[in-house]
Amino acid sequence: MIERETLRREFERRYGRPARLFRAPGRVNLIGEHTDYNGGFVLPMAIDRETVAAAAPREDRTVRVFSLDLDEEATFDLDRPGRPRRGLWLDYVEGVARALESRGVPLLGADLMLLSDVPAGAGLSSSAALEISTGLALVSVSGRTIDPVELALAGQQAEHTYVGTLSGIMDQFVAALGREGHALLIDCRALKAEAIPLDTERVVVAITDTHVHHELSSSEYNLRRAECEQGVALLGEHLPGIEQLRDVSVEDFERHAERLPETVRRRCRHVVHEMARTLAATDALRRGDLEEMGRLMRRSHESLRDDYEVSCAELDLLAETAWGVEGVLGSRMTGGGFGGSTVSLVRRERLGEFERTLTEEYHKQKGFAPTVYVSEAGGGAREVSGDE
Repeated sequence: MIERETLRREFERRYGRPARLFRAPGRVNLIGEHTDYNGGFVLPMAIDRETVAAAAPREDRTVRVFSLDLDEEATFDLDRPGRPRRGLWLDYVEGVARALESRGVPLLGADLMLLSDVPAGAGLSSSAALEISTGLALVSVSGRTIDPVELALAGQQAEHTYVGTLSGIMDQFVAALGREGHALLIDCRALKAEAIPLDTERVVVAITDTHVHHELSSSEYNLRRAECEQGVALLGEHLPGIEQLRDVSVEDFERHAERLPETVRRRCRHVVHEMARTLAATDALRRGDLEEMGRLMRRSHESLRDDYEVSCAELDLLAETAWGVEGVLGSRMTGGGFGGSTVSLVRRERLGEFERTLTEEYHKQKGFAPTVYVSEAGGGAREVSGDE
């Protein structure tokens, strides 16, 4: 857990005045991968790891931001846009400030200090936690309020324009609107969510970090999006009126799949079936059928590995090892892929065996150990009160 009082003290020591604190969580996606930018459904939950931004307003239009994790400070002027896509952590902070102002939210300058325990590169959306916590901080110390969905859209805009990743809305949405004890079924086209109770009395959500992050991730992510758009254009010749893969049913896809080039066909097959799996998994959670949820998670991983080709050897090793452990209901890669983490549903009484087996097998094959996190479903972005 983050030592929030340490953050308060360090801010006051560095900037000479007290700060307000704002937090946003990381997230883990239970199922529904690479469906968000296709207008589809996703089923993530906010995790109990967070990024916290300490903030106080300034009288000018300068934003100073210090990262305690990196021991680095950066500055930008709200009246003089910086160059986007510099490959720096500042891209996320400045990007969300520029996005907010472009969306009609006038900001004051501010001093910010950041502290996070969301592991970077683990597929747990540390970037969205940074965007949403700093976005909420900047809006609030400027004396403004913002609808959480609008805040999520500003975070996504920052990702597109300042970072250069054409991400969907899932990560920012659940960081802004996560609900304790629930997963969120998010309709990424309508920008609406339904809170789905997640019963963790008997089963835990275990996240296993590979500690690898292959450099293919950003370029391949954008390529997958382009391949999906190509599939929509080709399918649209036979299914008039479709705008996204969201509009293609499993039955319609199977009827016309052979008309697509092989690679595009496999990409689209993953997305169309993954959307159906996500809705089926949501129904399973509503019924308390965690075994069915686990089966769907496994099929999701197999599709991401074989059709969407965004898994990697390390993710496959963890998922396939987990499938063989008694008490594991399901396991799959989570996040964009090419590294990061798996997410598993594990019976509580078997958690120790799960951790030992995955750690030993991974260390034997890769020479180093993964990290296992267990998380409850947490809440979304908010201001932290003084006694927290």
